[in-house]
Amino acid sequence: MLIGEVSELSGISARMLRHYDSIGLVRPTGRTAGGYRQYSEGDVRRLFHVEGLRALGLTLAEIGDALEDLSFSPESMVEHLLERTRERLAREQELLGRLGQVRASEPADWSDVLRTIGLMRALDAGSSARHRVALSMPDGGRSRDAVVLAEAMLSEAEPNAAGALQWALARTGDAALGVLAQALASPDAERRHRAAAALTKFDSSGADAILAGALRHEDPIVRARAALARGSRGDLDAVPGLVAMVVDASGDVDAAGALGALAERHDRGDEIARALADALPGASAAARQRLTTALADVPGAVARASLEALVDDPDGPVSLTATAVLRAREPR
Repeated sequence: MLIGEVSELSGISARMLRHYDSIGLVRPTGRTAGGYRQYSEGDVRRLFHVEGLRALGLTLAEIGDALEDLSFSPESMVEHLLERTRERLAREQELLGRLGQVRASEPADWSDVLRTIGLMRALDAGSSARHRVALSMPDGGRSRDAVVLAEAMLSEAEPNAAGALQWALARTGDAALGVLAQALASPDAERRHRAAAALTKFDSSGADAILAGALRHEDPIVRARAALARGSRGDLDAVPGLVAMVVDASGDVDAAGALGALAERHDRGDEIARALADALPGASAAARQRLTTALADVPGAVARASLEALVDDPDGPVSLTATAVLRAREPR
């Protein structure tokens, strides 16, 4: 076939066919009497091989190497393309995220865009730099910086820098609450935990509402942080979560302290004592001892009655703990 016929059949321009010929990628094996390029069936087959590999993303140089290498492995080529595609997608995803942060800053002009880009670059410079940037944020923060700070905090592994970013973020108002709420649903556990930790630093009804929802989160660490935060703020909906923490020995000391403070602050000692007592049946000996210790900080008749019943617990340490707590509660 002549070059025009091949171009029509393949949809490849004659110019590109000539380029393939010039670089030795697909050279027609024949010539007509008039000197025109003439493609054999094998040439056309090679041409379609080239186009197939181009569609996968290989460069012309890579295609030439692949077609000339008799040991060429399609499996290794596909793996190479997969890795290169992942890297490209990661770069594009990063760019997409940065553009979203710039848009979230609601720039009024190009100076605002450049300032936000400068902040992102500063936060990319390392954990010590992020720590300095967070501490140098102006009083009250800037709500337009909230999304940028939130994304930096959600990726921060160094504790001091993370704490500084949480502090700076909490001073920006509620502008980042949407990002933090979304992060609670992330498949990345560390991102979820950092979001929960940051939300506990906010003193606003919006943050309280998100934490209230997090009391039922499937991640136990998120649930625990939400319960401790809600409990410290006097919210009684935290009681079931705090009792569960005592039973499970997941932050049980902090949970017991929060339950005691709630009982004192809201004069709800009997309600909280019942919640602790209701967890006793079926609990292990170790869990009963933790529940007994938690009852020590709860005032009221129900707590006392529960402790008196625990004096007769079949487990010696539980019985001894209940006895000691009752003695300590006796007026002097």
